[in-house]
Amino acid sequence: MTPTDLFIAGRWTPAASGRRIPVLNPADGTEIASVAAGDTADGLAAVAAAHDAARDWAATAPRTRGEILRRAFTLMTERADEIADLIVAENGKSRADALSEVAYAAEFFRWYSEEAVRIDGDLRTAPAGGNKILVMRQPVGVAVLVTPWNFPAAMATRKIGPALAAGCTVVLKPALETPLTALVVAEILAEAGVPAGVVNVVVAERSGPVVSAMLHDPRVAKLSFTGSTEVGAILLREAADGIISCSMELGGNAPFIVFADADLDAAIEGALIAKMRGGGQACTAANRFYVESAVADEFATRLAAALKDQETVLISGSARDRVHGLVTGGTGKVLAGGQLPDGPGFAYPATVLADVPAEAPILREEIFGPVAPIVRFDGEAAAIEAANDTPHGLAAYVYTRDLARGLRVGERLDFGMVALNRGLVSDPAAPFGGVKQSGVGREGGHDGLLEFLETKYIATSW
Repeated sequence: MTPTDLFIAGRWTPAASGRRIPVLNPADGTEIASVAAGDTADGLAAVAAAHDAARDWAATAPRTRGEILRRAFTLMTERADEIADLIVAENGKSRADALSEVAYAAEFFRWYSEEAVRIDGDLRTAPAGGNKILVMRQPVGVAVLVTPWNFPAAMATRKIGPALAAGCTVVLKPALETPLTALVVAEILAEAGVPAGVVNVVVAERSGPVVSAMLHDPRVAKLSFTGSTEVGAILLREAADGIISCSMELGGNAPFIVFADADLDAAIEGALIAKMRGGGQACTAANRFYVESAVADEFATRLAAALKDQETVLISGSARDRVHGLVTGGTGKVLAGGQLPDGPGFAYPATVLADVPAEAPILREEIFGPVAPIVRFDGEAAAIEAANDTPHGLAAYVYTRDLARGLRVGERLDFGMVALNRGLVSDPAAPFGGVKQSGVGREGGHDGLLEFLETKYIATSW
């Protein structure tokens, strides 16, 4: 029952080329489906459909847009088991992780169903008194949404929700590895009442040329991208040709700081969430563990015991080889995991590395796997300096019983999000995003809605 064609102008349609792409299960490498392989012609057809639908959708009452999103939330919740099965099959997540993602993804539809009627404006008298300053918000226009494979449902809804609430029409280009979930999201939106052309989905065999063609179409006004910093930089250069508004959620290198006064039970519990959510294949995943020397041995031993004999399915063989290369690069003492498992598929064991030197290569890269390198530190200033020593700045985690210290450290960390005594930072109602090379703009919360709105000022008097 899962759709496998492109979704353009409200219709399921094969790719213009007639080609199809196999979708593989990373747990065992078997083919589970094939989907239409879109090319530049399909991308531009989707842009045309979105452009044709844009005026009417922008003029649709905010309440109507909100009610459609609310119905999408209900339908997605009702189909949670089915969507979770699909995520397990094409992404390799555990079923518990997949169900959690579906619930999280659906919440973006609910949150933005409420935000649709809260598009604000402003009316002021000019300081000189000669005129009124009337400020209004209008939809930015056709938006191209590019999403990754690691959260195939949530990354789609986190972009589609605010775009539709704002009155924009969209073309979604999901990851080649996990297209089926995105196609089901489109099916749900159509059932919820989204008019033809408002939401379009194009799976591309070669993403670069298709996205480039769309970004160079003058009908496109917005790009929202989630993915690596390297690809994000390429897309920013592409978008510059048309001066396209960009929202970029890019790579991370999250520090997880544990002070000696921390509640170690809570810190271990938080570490399991921050490290193992999605098997570590998340931009917010704890990447570097900085633990104060007085508790470093105990923390490392307890984390290794908690993760012993666990393993996760990585998205591909190349991803697994890269993670294993970081582990075997002479970086610390292996307390758990670290060995390639036998058998088909791309599983990798949860791995804990103790006494990792501060200059180790594994601390410089986004691991994107179930590996926890632990570094000792002494003193608050040393922890902050080590944590900030990265070009990335998405998420950070801090554990301490001293609230003043936690807030003080959080303020000095160069990251867009800080979780204080929590292993989970994401929330549909919160502004998600980073600084430095981790991104531009915010998703979620009211800020996420503003990313799809232009501000217009009208000077008048009466």
